[in-house]
Amino acid sequence: MELTVENLSVSRGGVPVLEDVGFTLASGRALVLRGPNGSGKTTLLRTIAGLQPPLAGQITGAGERVAYAAHSDGLKAMLSVTENLHFWAQVFGVDDITPALRAFDLEGLTDRLAGMLSAGQKRRLGLARLMVTGRPLWVLDEPTVSLDTASVQLFADAVHTHLEAGGSALMATHIDLGLAEADVLDVTPFRAKPRVAAQDEAFW
Repeated sequence: MELTVENLSVSRGGVPVLEDVGFTLASGRALVLRGPNGSGKTTLLRTIAGLQPPLAGQITGAGERVAYAAHSDGLKAMLSVTENLHFWAQVFGVDDITPALRAFDLEGLTDRLAGMLSAGQKRRLGLARLMVTGRPLWVLDEPTVSLDTASVQLFADAVHTHLEAGGSALMATHIDLGLAEADVLDVTPFRAKPRVAAQDEAFW
């Protein structure tokens, strides 16, 4: 199933930031959002993930298909690596966490408390959660933050495997992941035009 976005307008704090965004993301493909800081990439991703309503437009093929990962790793500090993954696997009805542990090089950390992990290890564990959701559409906001070069490659490999299995990925990142299946969308042309406030006649 495709993700289709048509004439989508989104706001941050009640202020429009992007207008008339449109694209289609097919199964087996990734779409990378680009644009300067503050351009509305995060707001667009949150809207597509269903975390806030759009101002206008239509989103088709998202909803329960989405696994969303943002700046927060979503970990329980007093649970181990394995316990964290089992928790999320149970939420989404998935039994096997082994592929997630292996994909993000967490097999040597299974018994360590999440609160005792380094920033990069926490990030890898947070991203490993995507693999136990069983959901086909990954929506990712700056997923490589805190990752070293080797871990970025692990993430890129995981995305590639997800795409090969028929999944899709929508992400905001400035890192070139080397994915042949990825297209790029610059959100800059969709920046909302400044609203001109109406003048009070008393000041004419």
